[in-house]
Amino acid sequence: MIELMIDRKNGSVWDLGQVVTDITWKTSRQAKPASLDINYVNDGLVQSKEFEVENGDIVRFRKDNKDLFYGYVFSKEWGMDAQVKVMAYDQLRYLSSNDTYRFTNAKVEDIIQKIAKDFNLKIGTLANTGHTIPAMLEADKKLIDIICKALDSTLIATKQYFMFYDHFGELRLTNINDMLLKLAVGEDSLMTDFSYKKSIDNETYNRIKVVRDNKETGKRDVYLYQHGENIAQWGLLQLYEVADENMNPAQLKQLAQNLLELKNREQRTLSIDAIGDLRVRAGNTIYVNLPEEGLKPYLIDECTHKFSDGTHTMSLNMKVV
Repeated sequence: MIELMIDRKNGSVWDLGQVVTDITWKTSRQAKPASLDINYVNDGLVQSKEFEVENGDIVRFRKDNKDLFYGYVFSKEWGMDAQVKVMAYDQLRYLSSNDTYRFTNAKVEDIIQKIAKDFNLKIGTLANTGHTIPAMLEADKKLIDIICKALDSTLIATKQYFMFYDHFGELRLTNINDMLLKLAVGEDSLMTDFSYKKSIDNETYNRIKVVRDNKETGKRDVYLYQHGENIAQWGLLQLYEVADENMNPAQLKQLAQNLLELKNREQRTLSIDAIGDLRVRAGNTIYVNLPEEGLKPYLIDECTHKFSDGTHTMSLNMKVV
């Protein structure tokens, strides 16, 4: 049972559930707004002169009594036929604005709270990341990029992935360890097709070089960590990182070690097509059973659900965790 409501913000609420022909719901782990593409036939509604959909209208999408999407109309397209296409995004879309922020001794959750308050965004549950960022000065930067920078800093320091997303109208920050689904997908369960890839072409490094300008000595301190076996196998792949001048030697060593642990690996990605499951969204970890690889956990980077002609399918882009 599909529930697709359009709230005009003027007291009028319209149910498109019976006239919609196709719905595509997309989520991403990379702090991008979730989107909802809606195609509907206008013939059945044109008899009511009051019916209209405008940019900024609220869109609520539920299926089988499960809250899936709450967002706002950002575009509407139509032509000679009766088909109308509507595109909606959730709250993360409003984080595309630019601004300048300075933070001192702040956690990611503190940064999210401050920005959300300034831009009138609704907040839900924000996890305690346990990591304090000494200082951040971001001038004329996109709000989402500021939050992502804080998330990256937290990942390097804690080796913990946190998912920042909108859940039905509330901003959430969740440790991905708490987003594991008890779901196994494979050739004999839901999956209809897959593509598996191993690569060292992107985000793989076997030497980490962290540098910091030392005002006391007037020289540049260098912290170098590498993995000789993988250098021999892959060639030298170096990541050069300029550290905050306020970091002490112990912090700099830990930074270089953590970066090597995170980056000194093949990037293994998996794309699958499967029968849809409403529990699945980007940020979830599920188990996939593949020929030659066996049953392993995979983190979902992007998830696309399609609802058309009574069928529900999903496409997942994932990586090994």
